[in-house]
Amino acid sequence: MPALLLWNQLTEAERAATLQRPGSALHAEVFASAQALIDRVRRGGDAALREITVELDDVPLDALAVSDAQLQSATDELPGAARAALDRAIANVRRFHAAQASAALAIETMPGVLCERHSVPLAAVGLYVPAGSAPLPSTAIMLGVPAQIAGCPVRVLCTPPRPDGRADPATLYVAQQCGIERIFKVGGAQAIAAMAYGTQAVPKTDKVFGPGNAWVTAAKLLVARDPQGAACDLPAGPSEVLVIADETARADFVAADLLAQAEHSPDAQAILVTTSSALARDVLSQIETQTTTLSRREIVRQSLASARFIVVSDLATALVVSNAYAPEHLILQVRDPRHWLAQVQAAGSVFLGAWSPEPMGDYCTGTNHVLPTGGAARCYSGLSVADFLRHLTVQELTPAGLDVLGPTAQTLAMLEGLDAHANAVSIRLKALAARGVA
Repeated sequence: MPALLLWNQLTEAERAATLQRPGSALHAEVFASAQALIDRVRRGGDAALREITVELDDVPLDALAVSDAQLQSATDELPGAARAALDRAIANVRRFHAAQASAALAIETMPGVLCERHSVPLAAVGLYVPAGSAPLPSTAIMLGVPAQIAGCPVRVLCTPPRPDGRADPATLYVAQQCGIERIFKVGGAQAIAAMAYGTQAVPKTDKVFGPGNAWVTAAKLLVARDPQGAACDLPAGPSEVLVIADETARADFVAADLLAQAEHSPDAQAILVTTSSALARDVLSQIETQTTTLSRREIVRQSLASARFIVVSDLATALVVSNAYAPEHLILQVRDPRHWLAQVQAAGSVFLGAWSPEPMGDYCTGTNHVLPTGGAARCYSGLSVADFLRHLTVQELTPAGLDVLGPTAQTLAMLEGLDAHANAVSIRLKALAARGVA
């Protein structure tokens, strides 16, 4: 269990070490491993995907694609209550994301000069749904719904196979509800490679989406660097949560929120920043008690090795610590949490108050749970419909508009020493003058 760290007694170097993510020392090794898998898939295609699936997942596959029969049996296999819960979550996510759509922008910046912005869906997108230590049909919702709203014509979904060689039935049910027809039983960095470059079975896509472990995150970044690969949504690796709590917080609630992230994987990280040493000790006690009841307690205990309990002098300092860490999930279990929201500068998704547990955002409030991790929340936002669109700018000038604004462009072009730029305007202005427009 983590010790209590007194923030005001730590040096700058100790503070930086306190906010260090687990596993970062393996950064180069993880990238090298992911690149090796990418290279194998590019060389070997479907055959390499099958070989890697046997090596890493111990699952031999007759076919990479999920068949229509598997899709139907997946629906039949799910209890009615499970389908109803998934349907409700899909509806909420669809409602929130549909509201993000915006009409085309058109504005006349000056008489005769019209500027526009139009949104166009990405032609082909790859959706990655993890299923390593636990299936994540909720991720299929978070990817499938905005891709469908955006209108992407080709939507490919990859998810790791179960030991029996089938895909998770709940994930398949969600895929059907979101209109996804191309589904493959492939996981890990190799799935990212397949969607980025294409294989005999898996179509090449323009952009890959979805969270995953460190190898998946590394693969996404690697293919995004390659002009022949595919763009990626955002760095969404091992899960993390930071809870800011004051003396009004309930220790059992705080402990439960920390454990909810710790159970994801051994490299997940849970951090408590509190103004109350007494609360911190109570949370530690609650963690010990609650952990004994959890089915994934061994994973939890491994994750808790990198947990941090930080005691600060006031909530303003707590926000400074949180912004420095830039958590994927930020929970404010404090008096008047909305008051402190304005001071949040870097976080993927924020949960206000004692009655907003983080798993609600994971599953069914409507917000997206594909969020930046590893400190990327300083410059990335969570997934949205906009990530599945390209935005085209358009401009149209009338002769009168060019006559008025053209000299400005001429002057700027000559300031930059680009006389061909200036000439493209000048030749038209001369034509207008000859027509008597000027």
